[in-house]
Amino acid sequence: MIHRIEIATKPGIREARGEHVAAQIRRYLELPVKRVRTRDVYLIEEVDPLAQAISSSELQRIVQHFSDPVLQIGAIDRIVDAVSEVVVAVGYRPGVADTVGKSAKVAIEDLLDRPLTNAVQIYTSRLYLIDGLSTEQAQRAARDLLANPVIQTIQVSSYPDWLEREPERAVPRVLLGDTPLTVQIDLSGSTEDLLEISRQSLLALSLVEMETIRDHFSGSGRDPRRTALGLSTLPTEVELQCLAQTWSEHCKHKIFNAEITYREEGGAPEVIDSLFDTYIRGTTEDIDRNLAANEGGSWLVSVFHDNAGVVEFDDQVHLVYKVETHNSPSALDPYGGAMTGIVGVNRDPFGTGRGADLLINVWGYCLASPFYKGILPRGLLHPRRIRDGVHQGVIDGGNQSGIPYGRGWEIFDDRYLGKPLVFCGTVGVLPTMIGDSPGEVKQSNPGDLVVMVGGRIGADGIHGATFSSAALDESSPTQAVQIGDPITQKMMFDFLIAARDRNLYSSITDNGAGGLSSSVGEMATQTGGARIDLSKAPLKYSGLAPWEIFLSEAQERMTLAVPPDQADELLALAARYDVEATVLGRFTDDGFLHVTWADENIAHLDMEFLHSGNPKLCLEARWRRQCFSEPAARPEDCQETLLALLSRPNISSGEAKARHYDHEVKGLTVIKPYSGVHNDVPAEATVFLARHGSKRGIVLSEGVNPFLSELDPFAMAATAVDEAVRRQLCAGAGLDRIAALDNFCWPDPVLSHDTPDGDFKLGQLVRACRGLQEVCRSYSVPLISGKDSMKNESILEGRKIAVLPTLLVSAIGQIDDVRTALTLDFKMPGDMIYILGETGDHTGGSEFFRYLGERDGRHGELGKSSPYLGSKPPTVDCDRTLPLYRALRGAIRAGYVRSASTPTKGGLALALVRSALAGGLGASVDLAAIAAANDLDSDVTLFSESNGRFVVSVSAQESRLFEDCMQPAPMYPVGQVDPGTKLTIHRDGRQLVSLELELLRTQFKRGLADA
Repeated sequence: MIHRIEIATKPGIREARGEHVAAQIRRYLELPVKRVRTRDVYLIEEVDPLAQAISSSELQRIVQHFSDPVLQIGAIDRIVDAVSEVVVAVGYRPGVADTVGKSAKVAIEDLLDRPLTNAVQIYTSRLYLIDGLSTEQAQRAARDLLANPVIQTIQVSSYPDWLEREPERAVPRVLLGDTPLTVQIDLSGSTEDLLEISRQSLLALSLVEMETIRDHFSGSGRDPRRTALGLSTLPTEVELQCLAQTWSEHCKHKIFNAEITYREEGGAPEVIDSLFDTYIRGTTEDIDRNLAANEGGSWLVSVFHDNAGVVEFDDQVHLVYKVETHNSPSALDPYGGAMTGIVGVNRDPFGTGRGADLLINVWGYCLASPFYKGILPRGLLHPRRIRDGVHQGVIDGGNQSGIPYGRGWEIFDDRYLGKPLVFCGTVGVLPTMIGDSPGEVKQSNPGDLVVMVGGRIGADGIHGATFSSAALDESSPTQAVQIGDPITQKMMFDFLIAARDRNLYSSITDNGAGGLSSSVGEMATQTGGARIDLSKAPLKYSGLAPWEIFLSEAQERMTLAVPPDQADELLALAARYDVEATVLGRFTDDGFLHVTWADENIAHLDMEFLHSGNPKLCLEARWRRQCFSEPAARPEDCQETLLALLSRPNISSGEAKARHYDHEVKGLTVIKPYSGVHNDVPAEATVFLARHGSKRGIVLSEGVNPFLSELDPFAMAATAVDEAVRRQLCAGAGLDRIAALDNFCWPDPVLSHDTPDGDFKLGQLVRACRGLQEVCRSYSVPLISGKDSMKNESILEGRKIAVLPTLLVSAIGQIDDVRTALTLDFKMPGDMIYILGETGDHTGGSEFFRYLGERDGRHGELGKSSPYLGSKPPTVDCDRTLPLYRALRGAIRAGYVRSASTPTKGGLALALVRSALAGGLGASVDLAAIAAANDLDSDVTLFSESNGRFVVSVSAQESRLFEDCMQPAPMYPVGQVDPGTKLTIHRDGRQLVSLELELLRTQFKRGLADA
C-alpha cells in the first residue's frame, strides 16, 4: 500500500521558492519562464502487510501536521488547482539517501506515537509547475538546474498528461536479489583478466597489487585456520573489496609513501624513501625535538596517528584540527558531496582521542569560473551550478550541526572545470583529562565490544575510497555519492559527548572512507584482531550484499570499542538520546579480521597483510623549470588596472555567498570572517574564544596560491606557509605556537600511457614538499595533520582536464588575550602608514599578469597554462623575513600597531585598498622609497606579489617608538590615514591612483555579485 501526500503554497500567497527557481532559469539558462510553483510530495509505503496499517484518519493528521495552516494546503493524492503548462517531478534514484524522508518518518512516529520500523518507508520528491516553457525547455531546465541526473530521477510532462497519469510511486530501494553470501573471486587468470576484475569491480588496484593478493591467498588459503572456516585459496568478495579499500590511494597514500627517484634538470638522481616521512613527518619531528629542548618544551600533543592533529591550548582543553577534501563526490553531486565533506570532517576531530567538542568549521573551494561560457564535455556540470551546490551543501551541513564557520575562500581557474577542489575543516576542543586519563589517549582492548552508533547503512558511499583514488570519467559510480544528514549526526554527537564524559567507551573512530571495513580494521590494529557479524548491522533497506554493508560509507556513523561491563549503560544512554547503537562483535588478539554473516564465514583477513601487505610503489620523478612569456606591453594607467583587478573573481569580495553561512553560532567569534566599519572586507585571520569566560583565543588563517605551481611548486608551497603565518601575525597571534595542516591536491603524478607527463607532475610534488619543509622548519611551524588527494582530473569524451597542482596550508595559532587582537582596518586619521618588508619584481604567476593576458585576449587553451605567467615567482628568504616577523610581533605586543594587513594576490595596491575600505578612511601614500629600493616600475611596485610584507598603521605619537622597535628590519613610512574618503597613491610627485572609497567598494563587490 502506497499513500501519496502533496503539500503546496495556498493560492494567492507569494511563493518565494518558486520565484527563486524562476529567477535562476532566466538568469542561468536564459529561458522565457513566466512562473514556477513548487510542491513537496511524500510517498508513504507500507511494505509489511502484517504490520499495523496507517488509517485514513491518521493520514489526514499527517497532512495537517506537514502543512502550515496559514501558508499551505495539503491533500492526500493530488492538489488540483490552477493549471500550469508543464510539470517536472524530481525524486531520488535507488540507493541514494533521502534525508528529508528519514526526518518525515521520525515526525510521523512522533505524531502517531508508535514506531514504524522498517514496515514503513518514506520517500520524498518535488514538483515544479512551470508556465512559459515548452516540454523540451522544461526538460533542459530540469537537467541543467533543477535536478542532478547522477542521483535523481526526472519526469517531465504537460499538465494534462500529468493529471491523467498515475502519480509517481515510491522507487524501491531493494538493489539486489538473493545472492550467495560467500562469493569467491578467481584470480588465476591472465594479466588482462586481473586488470578487468579490478576495473569491473571498481577496485582501483594495479596489476602488481592484484598479483600480490592472488599470491597471498594461494599460500594462506591452505592455513588450517582458514580451511576450518570453510574458506579456500580464493579471496571472497568481502576480502577483495576490503583489501582494495584499505590499499586505496585515498586511504594508504601510496604516492606519498612511495620510493621516488628524483631528477632535476642537469642534476644527479636522488632517491627519496617516502615524501611523507621525509618532508612532512620529518619536519614536525625535527621541530618537536627543538621545542622539547627549549625551556618552554613541546606543545604538540598528538600528531599523525589519530584522525586529527592535537596541540596544547590551556590547562582545560587541547586544540584539535583537521582539513579534508571531498573533490570527486562534489563533481558528481555538488550539494551532497560538499555536505558530506563538512559533516565527514566534523567526525575527524570528534573521533580524535576519546572525542573533541566541535567548535569551528572552515571551507575553501577551487572552482572554474562561474562565468564560463565554453562548451562543457558531456558529464560535467556547469561551474556556476557546482559553485551554488557546494556552498549550499556546506552551509546546510555545517550550520545545521550547530557549528559556526571561521574561514572561507574561493579560487577560480578553468582548470578546475573537470574536478572542483572542496576543502572542509573543523576545529575542536579536547578535554585535557577525561576521567583519570589524558583525553588524547584511546585504546581498544581484546574483549571490547564493537559497537556501531548513529545512522543506518545504505548503498550510498559504496566505493567512495576507491572512486576518489581514480580520475573522473563516464564510468564513475553513482553509488559513490553520499548525502549527509547533519541532524542525525548532531544527535549522535550529543549522545557520544555524554557517553565520553561517563567513560563508557575506550576508543572511537568514524566510519569514513571504507565504512566498517576501515573503522573496525583500523581499531583492530590496537588489539590484533576483531570478529564482527554483518547480519546484525542495521540497514536503511534490504538487498545489500555483505561486502556492500562492510564497505558502505553511508554517513553519520561511528564505531566504538566498549568494555563489556559498560555495554548496557551505553545502549540505554543511546536509547535515551534516540540514537541507534548496535553491538556487531568484539575485538580480539588472534591476528585476524574475521567477518561473518550469522554463522557463515565470509572473510578472514590477516591483519599484517591487510595493513602492511600492499607493495610499495617505485616511481620516477623529474622537474625542470618552465618558461612562460611576459606581456609585451604593460599598461601605463595604474588606476585603471587597479579597478580592473578589484573586480576579478580571485580578488573581489565573496561576501554574497559567505553571508549565507553563520559565523556567530556558539557566540565565541571575536574577529569575524568579514570585518571593518561595514563588516564587508575579508579579515586577514579570524579569532575565536575556545570557551566563554576565558580570554585566550584561537587564530585561524590559511595560505594558498596554486597559480605559482606552474612556475615553481617550491615557490608555491613556500608562499602558502609564509602567507598563512603573516595572516596570523596580522591578527596578533604569537609566533611561538603556530601549527599548520597541509592539504595537497594534485593531478595524477604517476607516469603511464594515459599520463605521459606523470613523472613531471611527481617532480612538481617533490618540489612542493621541499618548499613546505624549508619554510616550516625556519619558522618552527609543525605540520600536525594533513591530507593528500591525487588523481584530480577528469577524462570525458577522450579529453583530459587536470587541476592545477594545489597546496593549501591551514594555520592555527593562539593569542593570550583576545582583547589585544588586531584587524586590518585603518583606525584614525593622522595615523602613519608603513610598509614592512622588501618589494621585488615578483610578478610571475600574479593576478596582474593573468589579467593582462585576458585583457589582451590571450586565453590559454582549456586545461593549459595562461600565456602570461612570467618567470619571477615570489620567493621566501627566511633569514630576512623571520627577524622582521619577530620585530613586528614585539611591536604588536607593545601596543604600537593599530592595524595590520598583508599583501597577497594583487600586491600592495590591494592591501592598501582593503585597509582603507575596512576603516572607511582615505589614505595618502607615496611609493617613491619602495620603488627606488629595487629600481621597480610603478605598476610592478603596486601589483608585485612579493612575500614577507605588511601594511601597518601606527599612531603618529608612537611612530618613533614603533620604528625603534622594528630596527633593523626593512621599514618604509609611506604616508598617513586621511579623514576623507579618497585613496591616493603617488610616486615622485606623479599621481598613480586617486579614487573614492565608494567607487573602490562598488568595484570590489561587483566581481562576483552576479555569480
